Amino acid sequence: MYSLTPVRALRAMVVLALTAGFATHLPTAHADTAPAVAAKPYMGWSSWSMQSSKYPGLNPDGDYSYLTEANVNKQTDALASKLKKYGYDHVNIDAGWWMDKTWKSGFDEYGRQKADPVRFPSGMKAVADRIHSKGLKAGIYLPAGLEKGAYGDGKTPIWNADGCTTADIVYSDLRTTNGWDSAYKIDFSRPCAQKYIDSQAQLIAGWGYDFLKLDGVGPGSGKSGDQYDNVADVAAWNKAITATGRPIHLELSWSLDYGHAADWKKYSNGWRIDTDVECYCNTLVSWENSVDDRWDDAPAWTDRAGPGGWNDLDSLDVGNGAMDGLTKAERQSYATLWAVAKSPLFTGDDLTRLDDYGLSLLTNREVIAVDQSDAPPARPVTPSDAQQVWAAKNPNGTYTVALFNLASAPAAVSANWTTLGFTGKADVRDLWNHEDLGSYTNKVTQALPAHGSRLFTVTPHGSAVTSTAYEAEATTNTLSGNANIADCSACSGAHKVGNLYLGGKLTINNVVAAKAGTYQVKIAYVSGDSRSVAISANGNGATSHKFPSTGDWGTVGSVSVPVTLKAGANTITFDSGSSYAPDIDRIDVPKSSS
Repeated sequence: MYSLTPVRALRAMVVLALTAGFATHLPTAHADTAPAVAAKPYMGWSSWSMQSSKYPGLNPDGDYSYLTEANVNKQTDALASKLKKYGYDHVNIDAGWWMDKTWKSGFDEYGRQKADPVRFPSGMKAVADRIHSKGLKAGIYLPAGLEKGAYGDGKTPIWNADGCTTADIVYSDLRTTNGWDSAYKIDFSRPCAQKYIDSQAQLIAGWGYDFLKLDGVGPGSGKSGDQYDNVADVAAWNKAITATGRPIHLELSWSLDYGHAADWKKYSNGWRIDTDVECYCNTLVSWENSVDDRWDDAPAWTDRAGPGGWNDLDSLDVGNGAMDGLTKAERQSYATLWAVAKSPLFTGDDLTRLDDYGLSLLTNREVIAVDQSDAPPARPVTPSDAQQVWAAKNPNGTYTVALFNLASAPAAVSANWTTLGFTGKADVRDLWNHEDLGSYTNKVTQALPAHGSRLFTVTPHGSAVTSTAYEAEATTNTLSGNANIADCSACSGAHKVGNLYLGGKLTINNVVAAKAGTYQVKIAYVSGDSRSVAISANGNGATSHKFPSTGDWGTVGSVSVPVTLKAGANTITFDSGSSYAPDIDRIDVPKSSS
């Protein structure tokens, strides 16, 4: 959500018992001892969206000038009076607090960031104290590395570290790091390096901050390679925060590398999975700029989130339509995805200017409860096409189900109970409208506007789905083009069919259906990025579907696709066409059509 320069930051037979079947298809809750920090996704307000916007009047003293003590106080008061009772309790001060309005940084005698006296005349401790006086938590921001302005020809002493100077903590070639190369890379093989991070942590803890956003972290933040690998920085911050004795939430930013997800989870409490949501234009955000990217980029991270560490989708700017730059339908869909993905819910809106609709979105207790519940994040149960269904199983046996129409025209979207693991009847509750919709058999269908959504709790009263499994690598199948069988330790049968590219095809033969109809075929697949494949039955017309990334080439995901079958034996073909398709593990064909 931040750029240090004014540039926008740059993803056989199987009988499935109801619970077991759903667990293989969707994330389910797990019991963990609640951590001291980030037991649930945090909620609050952050300054960056308004700082980065060219919306009239927000930055009258030049770009990024919004951030001042007076404005933080104003938003603190508004948060306390309007949103605190709904769970919003963080006031997060983003980049610029130690910079003047020309973006020149200030540092203390130990090379640590020092509040700009014009922006924050009372100092950062006084600001935190005022936030705390409202019963809220205070958040602050720092970039990864030793900022160039703090180096001081290498002679700047390190606080509480006799004999250590800034020359003793960085690489001697002064290689740069973070997403903007604004800092020298710290060499943590040198004993003085940890002392510098300790000094920063002690400073913000002494001021009373409860939250730190560490920005420009790599791999990610638009950079890759050893120079931009900040895992050691994050580990050092984790150690330093622990040593302070203060429970400070450590949030990492931005667009972090999935390959290091285990490191982010080990050392921090949250991690940005995508680029900035802000559009750096005359509104706070825009649908196309990167709000809509989250539907493609969030699924791979689903299994990484849980108590103690959450996938951060960035600011939720839905509180004022004119300022946000979104339609009402887009604002609701934006908020719906954030809630079902269990992202932190922090808005960047001007809380003093919320419109009625925006306030209703931010304060809907049933939707907030989805984000804050013990259930896991939802993930797509259908392909990442224009019309999508996301779902998660709740600890009480109900399902959270979100319908999205990401197309630019109205369309109907259906959630089929088979994709959730059961058939028959289910009760449906509309969470946005606080309305019980009654009982639906086999599915619920809603007409949605362009970029529209619905959010439901579904309570099943039917029976478990029973399915027949067909392995992709079975010798009875037909492979053509580049397609071949490959080892896959995570796959059913320890094999998959891969190399489906540039005309490569997999045809699964002898798929038996008891009667003609449309079946919700569950496809287990592996794909390190989002890829499309054309699916057809019996040589009839193919339909192309985009499968969300599973994160890497060793993780299996699944989605369900409607396939029309005839009674008796069928063939189902996966055709890569002129591009690259996901690897296919197996398919599960329900015993009954939908």
